Amino acid sequence: MDILLQQILNGLVLGSLYALVALGYTMVYGILELINFAHGEVVMLGAMVGLAVLGALAGSALPGPLQVGLALLVAIPVCMAVGLTVERVAYRPLRQAPRLAPLITAIGVSIVLQNVAMIVWGRQYVPFPPILDPAVYDLWGATVTDLQVAIVLLAVVTMVGLLVLVGRTRLGRAMRATAQNREVAALMGVDVNRIVAVTFVIGSALGALAGVLVSAYYGLGHYAMGFLLGLKAFTAAVLGGIGNLPGAMLGGLLLGVIESLGAGYIGDLTGGVLGSHYQDVFAFFVLILVLVFRPSGLLGERVADRA
Repeated sequence: MDILLQQILNGLVLGSLYALVALGYTMVYGILELINFAHGEVVMLGAMVGLAVLGALAGSALPGPLQVGLALLVAIPVCMAVGLTVERVAYRPLRQAPRLAPLITAIGVSIVLQNVAMIVWGRQYVPFPPILDPAVYDLWGATVTDLQVAIVLLAVVTMVGLLVLVGRTRLGRAMRATAQNREVAALMGVDVNRIVAVTFVIGSALGALAGVLVSAYYGLGHYAMGFLLGLKAFTAAVLGGIGNLPGAMLGGLLLGVIESLGAGYIGDLTGGVLGSHYQDVFAFFVLILVLVFRPSGLLGERVADRA
């Protein structure tokens, strides 16, 4: 029982990270019906910029959590600027083009950002500095660290805040109106270009937060880390119902738990043949099942609630 609880706890932490990234996918898709495959690279940039700031603060007397906070204060505006630039330069001119054109452009932007990161930070892994000393707690036989608790709490607070923003504010109403019908929203006085830009900015800020948390959780960053992470977050968004904010949250958490349980239990049953090294298989197996049996996702695609 303690092993089951441990795997579930690990899965919830991993799923919280997936959910943060998936929210960026689902917001952009809800507005433009565009799968922004460059979002994973924005997450990577957030991690690498955060690690660069932490490297610059090496040897300072500042507490570790404060250093991480400063890294976030730099990484988030950088990623917001990148997201806004990508929307203005790469996506806005193609807004009336066939859907295949912006999709190919998104893949191209992803490759460009990845190679820029490789030029700036090199091919080597960038370690997360040992500035955090996580305390370990026992929970009914399972162990959890305060870093894991902080990741889950930050993810929950961020996701709840986003739901309030979309559902309770004037900006959120404009976003939902744009998601339903851009032309009609424009006739009603909504600045569609501004709403789309704000959506990219918010999604990029979430990506920066996720990137710093991922690098802190795994202890490193890499110029190619955004590719697989982005694919898994996209899987989570599809699992929950892409275009649906609660669906992205649910899909991320479920995917994290499925990966953790699959790597733990199925790995044991197969003598390690399908262990943690093959945990990616479980994520994409889930994606295939969802696309075959329920393409709209677990919560469906409720157009009125899309953001």
